[in-house]
Amino acid sequence: MNPTHPRALRRPRLIARAAAVLAGLVAASLVLSGCLYAMIPENTPRPTASRAPDSEGVDADLLPYYEQTIDWSTCNGTFDCATITAPLDWSDPSKGDIDLALIRHRAEGGEPIGSLLTNPGGPGASGIGLVRDSVTYAVGAPVRNKFDVIGFDPRGVGASTAVTCYDAADMDAYLFDIPTNKRGTDAWADELLANHKAFGEACDANSDGILPYITTDNSARDMDLMRAVLGDKELYYLGYSYGTFLGATYAKLFPDKVGRLVLDGAIDPSIPGLDVGVSQAVGFESALRAYMADCLTDKDCPFRGTVDEAMADLGTLLASVDRDPIANSDGRELGADSLMTAIVAALYSQDSWGYLSQALADVLGGDASTAFQLVDFYYNRQDGAYLDNQTEAFRAYNCMDYPVDATDQQQADADALLAAEAPTIAPYWDGPDPCTVWPYPATGVRERITADGAAPIVVVGTTNDPATPYQWAVSLADQLSSGVLVTRVGEGHTGYNKGNSCVDDAVNTYLIDGTPPEDGLRCE
Repeated sequence: MNPTHPRALRRPRLIARAAAVLAGLVAASLVLSGCLYAMIPENTPRPTASRAPDSEGVDADLLPYYEQTIDWSTCNGTFDCATITAPLDWSDPSKGDIDLALIRHRAEGGEPIGSLLTNPGGPGASGIGLVRDSVTYAVGAPVRNKFDVIGFDPRGVGASTAVTCYDAADMDAYLFDIPTNKRGTDAWADELLANHKAFGEACDANSDGILPYITTDNSARDMDLMRAVLGDKELYYLGYSYGTFLGATYAKLFPDKVGRLVLDGAIDPSIPGLDVGVSQAVGFESALRAYMADCLTDKDCPFRGTVDEAMADLGTLLASVDRDPIANSDGRELGADSLMTAIVAALYSQDSWGYLSQALADVLGGDASTAFQLVDFYYNRQDGAYLDNQTEAFRAYNCMDYPVDATDQQQADADALLAAEAPTIAPYWDGPDPCTVWPYPATGVRERITADGAAPIVVVGTTNDPATPYQWAVSLADQLSSGVLVTRVGEGHTGYNKGNSCVDDAVNTYLIDGTPPEDGLRCE
């Protein structure tokens, strides 16, 4: 069972990094293998001039944080790394401190315009990993030339003070063990909730009291601290997927500090988690149909007939492995939930569709290995080890950000819509909400964000984005008082730096010159 999959309707999984990893692998190799993330070696001093921190207007109890100076050291040869300190609880700094880890890719053209903070999504994806391992994928060359590109691990993530739950063996059991009870029964739901409860209790026991403070609101306040200690008067920011919610939250809290914000693959902050989950399921169903239409033009496609017929055959395959999981060489079994995770992972990028065809052909032949390679890239798992804590951080953020407030009737309506609009995915998407048994109640709210008084904010949406459906970008751009919508017509998750020169030129010009594109720009 895959208890962090977005089939739990109130708890969507929004991860941009999976797209970055898989697309990068397609470009680099035809083999799904190799280490994703190099370890950062021991830091060595690297003297560098730093701009003075911006502490203007800061409350006295927060001045010690805003007046920090950054002590950069060389890491991974060409990057600079540092750690700064933030209050655990921004509303009460006396509760203690946490560490925030940063990495810097220096402006390639010399003196920078400023620092461009980046976030790859999640919640839970590592911004340090994004910059360190794929800065050219994350940020276009013209922007890298003019900005110091800053990656950071948000609170609760990676090299920052992190959420810790299970060791690798327990995580494998949590993610991959097949439930003993039949899908859809009360006993099945009770079994999953017991697993979710045990996971949450382990997170609480092993995370040194930080769980109540792992929220997007606190993380946005952390970003303002980063802006200030980097010496920037305004925030320059590029956020993908969940990073758009983080950026929009920043704009809500600090509209007067908004410099140039690009929010790509937008989340609509006003809709509840229940609606988010349904929209994502429908989005992945649409992307799956697009994949299938493309697959059927290839003689090596494992399916035949019309798109509808092929989708029905895929549904039969999912039902088959749900009844009779396929054993993998490492002892794991590929059930329907893990196969669905493999499908979702590949649908983040059109460049990964070939891997999906290979995986499905292998599963039809009784071989689970390629599907599990996709699953492992999704979870950043290699050789039985998890290379980061994205799954733990994802759960912590979503359970604190999304209130559990759907009525029974709303849930029933959502289930009906899901079955009608995403019939292939629906049987493996829904399930008991893990956040009903999280150790702490949500403190976040779902509301429209207007960010009145902010400078122009560019929102990028892709018309058949499965993870963050296009209508969310339209909605966010409309909510923001200064929102500017750019549309990429195409497949896959996010739109910038994906080969569309119209989108790339619009974003690059805005970030470098401060000139926003025309609202409603449509890039074919």
